[in-house]
Amino acid sequence: MSDQSLEQRAAQAKQQLDAHVRECVEWHFNPATGCDYWLNKAKKLDFDPLKDVKCFDDIKKFPHFEDDDLRGGPVERWIPRGLKDKPAYVFETGGTTGLPKSRVVMEDHWIDYEIFSETLPDEHFPKGANWLMLGPSGPRRLRLAVEHLCQVRGGICFCVDLDPRWVVKLLKKGKMQEANDYAEHVIDQALTILGGGHNIQCAFMTPKLLEKLAMKLIDQGSSIRQKGIKGIFCGGTELNQQWYRFCHEELLDGAYIAPTYGNTLMGLACGKPFDPADNYKISYYAPQPRAVVEIVDFKDYNKVVGYGETGRVKLYTFTKELFIPGFMERDEGEREKPFNKFPWDGVSGTRPFHEIAKSTVVGVY
Repeated sequence: MSDQSLEQRAAQAKQQLDAHVRECVEWHFNPATGCDYWLNKAKKLDFDPLKDVKCFDDIKKFPHFEDDDLRGGPVERWIPRGLKDKPAYVFETGGTTGLPKSRVVMEDHWIDYEIFSETLPDEHFPKGANWLMLGPSGPRRLRLAVEHLCQVRGGICFCVDLDPRWVVKLLKKGKMQEANDYAEHVIDQALTILGGGHNIQCAFMTPKLLEKLAMKLIDQGSSIRQKGIKGIFCGGTELNQQWYRFCHEELLDGAYIAPTYGNTLMGLACGKPFDPADNYKISYYAPQPRAVVEIVDFKDYNKVVGYGETGRVKLYTFTKELFIPGFMERDEGEREKPFNKFPWDGVSGTRPFHEIAKSTVVGVY
């Protein structure tokens, strides 16, 4: 760590963000490099993004992004002209009900996870070790992204597929036993791979699957750590403070857990390194300047709440592939102060936004 004070680091990060935002807006609203979606939108705005956006705060001039614009096609309208010759992927986010939201990606899923890789401690995620990926593939980017993370770190990734939409369907129909049977089917495959002598020392899992795997191993007189796993990268809506403590005290047997908060639009917000003094609170920090998270007032989405106060999560994405000027997440949480490693605001206590929480069905993901 440099000798700079936190205030100096925060000011430097703010300057970097402002410069990155200017560069991003110039790319997305230039007719030579921008995509059809934003070039068409620009004609209806009451300001000129190329002239009037000089810093991050100027992004507030845009209306809040309508996530329904990500539903349906043609998805080609999202491909920047400056990247039209690159091979494209399409990934989905959501889709439990109705038409899913789609995002076109070229390399962002690789870049996001390369940045995340730099935050992982090598002693718990050894370079050259193989990985187990226990989560959804299909239309989501997670499988390809975790596989790339593993390869960047010099390993080979063993994948077990999961269809979260099928689990949600079963739960909505009240078919609890079938949902449990499906989860058992996934866990059995993971145990088979872990018993195969593949030098698997790292893993990605959702919280519920991690818990099921750990409990099954405990019942067998073993543990995740005894199976050779040193580090687990974990993400999902169920990762809360109480579960995090339970994980450390009952499930991990000394293995390290790296909590994350993210989605197809943002990439990965990293968890603040575990500190018992925080009483197992999990604080997340977005990968600025490529993404920014704000915690905003429930009644005024352009007003950031005070530190420690509760608000809705507002997301901004600033990459060459995607520009999102204010996406209202389906989550709420508390605003956290910057710290040395991430000298910008964070969020803790993430949970479903209270106005829609009762209508949200959470499966194994």
